[in-house]
Amino acid sequence: MSVTPLAPASTTQPAGPAFRGRIGRDARSGHYAVPRRYRLHLTPACADGLRIAVVHHLLDLADDCPVTYLDAVPDCPDGGHSALRPLYEASAHRYKGAAVGPVLSDAWSGRIVSTHAPDITRDLARHFGAGRAALYPCGSESETEAVERLCAHGIEQAAQDAGSAAHGDTAALDRLLETLGSLERWLLGREYLIRDQITAADVELWATLVQLDTVHRHHLDASAVQRIADHPELWSYARRLAAHPAFGSHLDLDGIARRHHAHCRGLEAAGSAVQILDWAAHTAHVVERR
Repeated sequence: MSVTPLAPASTTQPAGPAFRGRIGRDARSGHYAVPRRYRLHLTPACADGLRIAVVHHLLDLADDCPVTYLDAVPDCPDGGHSALRPLYEASAHRYKGAAVGPVLSDAWSGRIVSTHAPDITRDLARHFGAGRAALYPCGSESETEAVERLCAHGIEQAAQDAGSAAHGDTAALDRLLETLGSLERWLLGREYLIRDQITAADVELWATLVQLDTVHRHHLDASAVQRIADHPELWSYARRLAAHPAFGSHLDLDGIARRHHAHCRGLEAAGSAVQILDWAAHTAHVVERR
C-alpha cells in the first residue's frame, strides 16, 4: 500500500511546541529506557490520545509506563490542560502557549520528553515492548508510515475539507471516498491491514475511522455519509477491532462528543443523524478501561 505525501493536515486544536525527544538505549542519550521513569498524560477522546492508549494497552505497559488520564475537555480558555502547565513551563522557558496533550513526561527531570504521538508509540514499542505485541514488525516501517499519511490526508483532511463551509466541495469528498474504496479493496480477504496480526497500522486506521464516524460525520450531508458507510469490509474491520479489549475499552464516546462540541466551530449537517456504526453496542462486552 502506497500513498503520495501531501501537505500537512490542518487542525482545529491548539498547537503546543513540538517536543520531539526520543527514548534511547544509551544512557548518554539522556532519555534512556527505565521502567516507571516515564508517564503518559492523555485523553482517549483525542485521536492521538486514543492511538497511544491502544498501543499502551496492547503492549501491557501499565506498570512500566503509568498513565494519567486527562479530562476530555481542556479546562483552560486557550484549549490547554492546567494539569500539564507545570510540565510545559519546566520544559520551555517562559512558556505562554496552551498546555496540550498527549504528553510523555520524564519523572526524573520533571520535563516533557515528547508530544509527538507517532514517536511516542514507536519508542514505547521499541524499548518497553520486547517479547510482547509486535506492533512494528521488521520491515513494516514504510507500510506503517504510508498508512499514517493515508489516514491524515486521505481521510481526516479530506473529511474535514468536505464538511467545511470554506472547502466543502465534491473534490474533497471524492478524495475521501477514493481512499475508503482503496482500503475496502485492500481488506478483502484480510483480517488486519498489513500483516496477519494487529500492528500499529491497524491502530492508526481504527482511530481514524472512529473520528470519521464520531466527529467528521456531523458536518457532512446524509448522502455523503451513506456513501461513506457503503464500505462493508472496512466497517466490519472497524467493528472487529472495537470488540478487542485494547481498542474498545478506550473508546470514550461521551468524551469524544463533549470534546467535539467544545472545540467545533462548524455547522452541523444532516449526516449527523446517519450513524455508521453503533460503537457502544460493539464495545458493550469489553472490560472497563483501567
